[in-house]
Amino acid sequence: MIKRCNHDCDFSCQQSEDQKMRVIVEEHEKLSPNLIFEIIRHDGELELERPAWPLILSALAAGLMISFSFYFRSIIHVYVGQAPWTGAITGFGYTTGFLIVILGRLQLFTENTITTVIPVFRVPCWENFRKLLRLWGIVFGANIVGTAIAALFMSSPVFTTPEITQCLLTVSHHIMAPDAMDNIMRGIPAGMLIAAIVWIMPMSRSFAFFTILTFTYFISIGNFAHVVVGSCEAAYDVLMGGSDLYDYFFRFLLPTGLGNIIGGTGVFTLLVSAQVRSENGKQLD
Repeated sequence: MIKRCNHDCDFSCQQSEDQKMRVIVEEHEKLSPNLIFEIIRHDGELELERPAWPLILSALAAGLMISFSFYFRSIIHVYVGQAPWTGAITGFGYTTGFLIVILGRLQLFTENTITTVIPVFRVPCWENFRKLLRLWGIVFGANIVGTAIAALFMSSPVFTTPEITQCLLTVSHHIMAPDAMDNIMRGIPAGMLIAAIVWIMPMSRSFAFFTILTFTYFISIGNFAHVVVGSCEAAYDVLMGGSDLYDYFFRFLLPTGLGNIIGGTGVFTLLVSAQVRSENGKQLD
């Protein structure tokens, strides 16, 4: 009788160990592109159906919070000063707004160049296209309003010191220097990198922080243009008299937004969608 109980116990322990090993393997298993595509598609479909008011609030908060990328990069600039490696250090300040917004799951326009586009690619109909344009319009508009409010606060001497103001001006002048075509070209890789973050996040798990930090850091030191962060910098430049509204809209905002869409949707999302369709076709064959 005792021997049988020991045998049952050993069998039960072996089953328990097998289950533990299976869980470990599943947790570390590499997600297939098809599965990642479906995860993002599911998230995108939920976003497309969200009511307008929650979208506005989330996107407004995203515009406000991502402006810390501009602010903290300028603060670090105060302490680092002018040196050949200044950009490599201040780039870490640039990542802060993205970390808050993406980990906080706030509505950022450039994330939606992949998340909400994949459902449209999956079922390309006018109704889905209408929902996409509605969401893009709401999120983009609220993001820009949020960054304008943040720029207004930063332009007040109550919230900054003369040293920080000088560095804010230096950064904002830099963002407004390129012409429209340059901003389109600089916006493309930024759009691709943000889309890549969205694509990698389902696999990142506990490394999501480092994934966001790494990709957005290279957006900064690569001198690429992100339309939402840059809109705060450009709005600040306008408020401080360095540029006018024409420069804001037609030299920076619209060209950079177009570049981000081309990079996020026209390049990255099209390529991964084509990859998934190709793999699905092979499985059917």
